[in-house]
Amino acid sequence: MSETDLLCELTVLRSVCQSLGWGEVEGGGVTQRQREADTPVDKGLVKAETVQGVTFRGWTVSCDRWEDGWEDRLEERWEDKWEDRQERPLDRPLDRQMEPVVCPMGSSSSRLFGTLAQPLNSAPLAKQHLFPEVNTDQDLDQDELTEVDPDQLLRECEEILQRRPARPHRDLVYLSHAAPAHLQHNPTIRVMQWNILAQALGEGKDGFIRCPLDALNWQERKYLILEEILTYRPDILCLQEVDHYYDTFQPIMSGLGYHGSFLAKPWSPCLDVEQNNGPDGCALFYRRSRFSLQATAHLRLSAMMLPTNQVAIVQTLTCRATGRQLCVAVTHLKARSGWERLRSAQGTDLLHSLRTITSQTAGGQNQVVSALPLVVCGDFNAEPSEDVYRRFRSSPLGLDSAYKLLSSDGQTEPPYTTWKIRPSGESCSTLDYIWYTQNALSVECLLDLPTEDQIGPDRLPSYHYPSDHLSLLCDISFRDEPHRLM
Repeated sequence: MSETDLLCELTVLRSVCQSLGWGEVEGGGVTQRQREADTPVDKGLVKAETVQGVTFRGWTVSCDRWEDGWEDRLEERWEDKWEDRQERPLDRPLDRQMEPVVCPMGSSSSRLFGTLAQPLNSAPLAKQHLFPEVNTDQDLDQDELTEVDPDQLLRECEEILQRRPARPHRDLVYLSHAAPAHLQHNPTIRVMQWNILAQALGEGKDGFIRCPLDALNWQERKYLILEEILTYRPDILCLQEVDHYYDTFQPIMSGLGYHGSFLAKPWSPCLDVEQNNGPDGCALFYRRSRFSLQATAHLRLSAMMLPTNQVAIVQTLTCRATGRQLCVAVTHLKARSGWERLRSAQGTDLLHSLRTITSQTAGGQNQVVSALPLVVCGDFNAEPSEDVYRRFRSSPLGLDSAYKLLSSDGQTEPPYTTWKIRPSGESCSTLDYIWYTQNALSVECLLDLPTEDQIGPDRLPSYHYPSDHLSLLCDISFRDEPHRLM
């Protein structure tokens, strides 16, 4: 069996085990940690004293909880998913020497997408870090990667989406203090924040009653998402609700010149949906030509000293143009009303971690002498009236919210960043933010938000916009440091 066939078989088996709530799949020298069964033992489940391993089609499946009749369930689920995988059309790679596509981005008409969406056969899939740790990712060598023309990819997106209405037009708003032609030695850094809506949740759980199910079809919706990213071409991209990282966003963004990091929720609601694509989580991408990576922290947020289901990625980057460092974080706090205190505790925990990560100490001493500039992007699931917003606004890190600068007084958040209609009613809320260190960074411009008429009466998502959340985007630059002025 070829390496591609083995990877395809492993992908299907991992998906089966995720849907059943089982832990690891090992074989062929490839191991990937999947969802741990850390909930109380349900009726009909048997808890073993040690981790058990069974062999299925040459792969070892390990878990500490097994259901009665697990073999029948595994075989039945395997047959369904394997048949579905075999029926899915595969793209033809442009290079005939390449292996066939395992997890295609689109249909056979999408040649470039199909080539980019191939898995990286030269290395095993990365493990997910679910607990707090700091690890230095090996930065990719740009010379070893062949980047794809983003204009060509954008044209392909537009061709695929020509039957859909155009996305709402949005303007870049330059602030009065900003100089459009910034100094060459200190170019602006474009940051995008976006909850892209997990595919499993959009189709299976979120209940967007005014959105036709066909509008959520992944075979086209993914092009809408990528079209938005390619239109604005951020240097740093922060995403939430990503449940197609390994088969879509990681290979696509890598081909476009980005380095990516992904952290799944420990107990993703996507896994409760039939035919899911694995857990959703946060992803952080940066453009390799603009930054080099110094360190990465994968955090599982805590509340009252107990771990929660929400996560954050924090990366320390060095700007290649200026030589200055920047810390970037992405997170997604607990959703739903009634969980305000939990969100506040999660935010407090994240702020504490960020203060530790960004603090720079004097050599040989424990005295903090300065803090790295910081950008925090996320779906906070919190209106500006909530305690977690106030904690970020008043934290010792000196953070401010970029999108307040769109208002006439510079102090008011936009009226909405998400607008949806569910069975419980219509919801128009401001939940998404880009926070920045205001004494170290300057906001030069912001992407404005579409009007109510542009969004339309059926709200979001829709045929012309792929998520229930709007993307946020701003250009920032480093402020001059006092010693540089002297």
